[in-house]
Amino acid sequence: MFQDITIEELLSLRDKKEIVMIDVRSPSEYQDSTIPGSLNIPLFDDVERAEIGTNYKQVSVQVAKDRGLEIVSAKLPAFVKTFEQIKEKKAVFCWRGGMRSKTTATVLSLMGIRTYRLTGGFRAYRKWVVDTLEKMDFKPRVCVISGNTGAGKTAILRHLQRDGYPVLDLEAMAGHRGSIFGHVGLQANNQKTFEALLLTNLLKMEDAPYILIEGESKRIGKAVIPEFIVSKKDSGTQLFIEMPIDERARHIIEDYRPWENKQELLQAYSHIKDRIHTPIAKSIEIALKEEQFEHAVCLLLEHYYDPRYEHAMNKYEQEIINIKANTIKDAVKAVKEYLISVEAECLKV
Repeated sequence: MFQDITIEELLSLRDKKEIVMIDVRSPSEYQDSTIPGSLNIPLFDDVERAEIGTNYKQVSVQVAKDRGLEIVSAKLPAFVKTFEQIKEKKAVFCWRGGMRSKTTATVLSLMGIRTYRLTGGFRAYRKWVVDTLEKMDFKPRVCVISGNTGAGKTAILRHLQRDGYPVLDLEAMAGHRGSIFGHVGLQANNQKTFEALLLTNLLKMEDAPYILIEGESKRIGKAVIPEFIVSKKDSGTQLFIEMPIDERARHIIEDYRPWENKQELLQAYSHIKDRIHTPIAKSIEIALKEEQFEHAVCLLLEHYYDPRYEHAMNKYEQEIINIKANTIKDAVKAVKEYLISVEAECLKV
């Protein structure tokens, strides 16, 4: 028979890379949110799940079970074969640790495939995430990469992350760049997915002397940052990246690829154009429509983003370290040099 496993046991095995987590819920449930790192091998697809649910609510439990058995029986050989191809230890879960994961684990056990089942399913995992974030006492100090729009803050962080520095990439977890245009070309994550990814990363960094994050507002797309991180950010040292406006415009154009996302950009721009002085707003719109993207971006930076960022920065009272750089490479080098002093400080404590 299969063996039940707790969330803590499952995540310990996951972190040691000793287990493959498999979400047997429907594709839409998996897409909505799952345990980070899980595969999706659904017992029922979305249509089948809806049909069984309707039978359960409107006809009877037995009819729903009979229909479920009929569907599973037809797909069983292919279903089992998919699991056989995964050679590592396996743990399955569904919404509540109920029929879908129990059926999967039982069938696999009968076929000689040992499988764990997550007690309480994804619902228990979600409760664990919420409870853990609410009680978390996160110790590392925070260094905030800030700077005007287009200064390459995200790119700087990702360079540092690749080089092994402790980076909390909030935009990657949110699936959004954090501005009115932040969704363009991306798929924003909901709060459940954001929090699952956030907690996974926070637990990896809880013993780090410091972490690096980007200066974000409390909301990034669909995701809201927990208050304890906002508080840490607001009291952390700001590394303010100063970069020439033409270089910033180039970064933005490379990132947003406006020639591929023109209509999305125009739609997003319609939400802010009334906040810009009318003649300038018109010039920006014409430039976007005529694909004069560099001109449009420079006008947006000068007349919209830079004044707003300056106003926002005036509210902060924490230490600000100005870093002048001509390129992202220059900025990464300067941040690393600053972090040498931070690491030396942390060793003294």
